[in-house]
Amino acid sequence: MKGNDMSGNTKIALVTGASSGIGADTALRLREAGHTVYGAARRIERMTALRDAGVRVLSLDVTDEDSIRKAIDTIIHESGRIDVLVNNAGYGSYGSLEDVPLAEARAQIEVNVFGLAHLTQLVLPHMRARRSGTIINISSMGGKLVTPLGGWYHASKYAVEALSDALRMETKQFGINVVVVEPGSIRTEWGAIAAETLKETSSKGAYANLAEGVATTLAASSQPDAKMTSAPSVIGKTIVKAAGARRPRTRYRVGFGAAPMMSLRRLLPDRAFDFVIRRAFGI
Repeated sequence: MKGNDMSGNTKIALVTGASSGIGADTALRLREAGHTVYGAARRIERMTALRDAGVRVLSLDVTDEDSIRKAIDTIIHESGRIDVLVNNAGYGSYGSLEDVPLAEARAQIEVNVFGLAHLTQLVLPHMRARRSGTIINISSMGGKLVTPLGGWYHASKYAVEALSDALRMETKQFGINVVVVEPGSIRTEWGAIAAETLKETSSKGAYANLAEGVATTLAASSQPDAKMTSAPSVIGKTIVKAAGARRPRTRYRVGFGAAPMMSLRRLLPDRAFDFVIRRAFGI
């Protein structure tokens, strides 16, 4: 395969959360670009299409230290290096701060933040040894602004933003690029899953009316014909571009609503932006 070419034109890439959505699209596009791609996820049975396309599939649970270490060791044994790490694995846990059990809050941070951090820790020594590499962390426009009932999800993405900024400065001396991708509204199963967790958590009690409006909006974004959304390919193409750039941008804001909403957040006072968000969610 082209990806086995040890020239500087091809790379060894690891994409987490590759069983669906942005991760699956990214893995396929990196493979089409000629790279050796490892697509990793817990649900390995959902990656048959990736395997058929030449992606090397790995079982990976980002909350399991042994699973993470085994995945990295496998790649190094087979390919000798990791040039690109795409930290995409994650999910959205929604519910009011009052309702969400702290065990679920910890699980959200464990997947979206500590999983990303541990993978990065294990990949960095290999990148430092070669004095090159690109780490691409998938954040969200939700790492710059907040929607109601998504407090723990947004907290996790704000943390990804901060960790990425620190990492970028720390690793510059070793020739390692750190990139943050901030998707807008993307048509994947993410919205439907977030809506389900929201209904399970806050569909009864004091926040029921608020939960109904937010859950409806979240679920709608997963529909095949959803308006005001972008396809996962918009993000996949951006990641391929960043992975191949000698000096990529530090941030890519792509997908429906990302750039304008983040601009509004900077410009509007807090209560004015609250009003915009409440209207957007029909509440």
